[in-house]
Amino acid sequence: MAQTLDLGSRVELVSMDPHFDDISIALYSPEDSGPPCYQVHTYSRLPGVTERVAGVGHAMQVLGGIEQTSDGPLSFSCGHAHQLAVKRLFLEACKLPPEQPIEPRPLHIFDKKANATIAIDSLGQGLYEARATEQVRGVERRVATIARGLIRLGEMDEIADQPNQVRFGCGEAHDALIGLLLIRAPNVRAAMREAESMASRGVLSAPSSQE
Repeated sequence: MAQTLDLGSRVELVSMDPHFDDISIALYSPEDSGPPCYQVHTYSRLPGVTERVAGVGHAMQVLGGIEQTSDGPLSFSCGHAHQLAVKRLFLEACKLPPEQPIEPRPLHIFDKKANATIAIDSLGQGLYEARATEQVRGVERRVATIARGLIRLGEMDEIADQPNQVRFGCGEAHDALIGLLLIRAPNVRAAMREAESMASRGVLSAPSSQE
């Protein structure tokens, strides 16, 4: 008999996992009185699905610096939800082939439009600054664009009179999460469209339809 679980509110959905028989995998946020946390779940009962779900959770830990609590859910040590950033983190974790080595993304990226490398410096207390490592024509505009992209993707705060500085509201550093978001920051609109497209391909199916 098909069963559904009370997993809290659904945060994000990958309706067809390209690396595991097109099963649906979702990220939930359990509703309790503790700090915000997240749970990766699928209703599929295919052999190996437990390992696949665990692999996605592990990838989220490496790519985003989120930690696994003693009873299973994932949460940030700062105690904040960072929910919009977690959506991107979950999507990126699901896109990685299970056999591919996982490591945190660097805090720099080569921007083709600027023809220059854009780096992100951690200034402490959750504050980050975007800068160009080479001075070429138009690069400052691209630096500002990437800083705005981080604000949108990570729900970060803009710093008044410092257009290239952004801050996490929790006041703590999240270097791994910044490195992950930096990949999409130069083209944040495409990242948003991708997330909408992946979620609209279907719904999380009950067990009977995923066997």
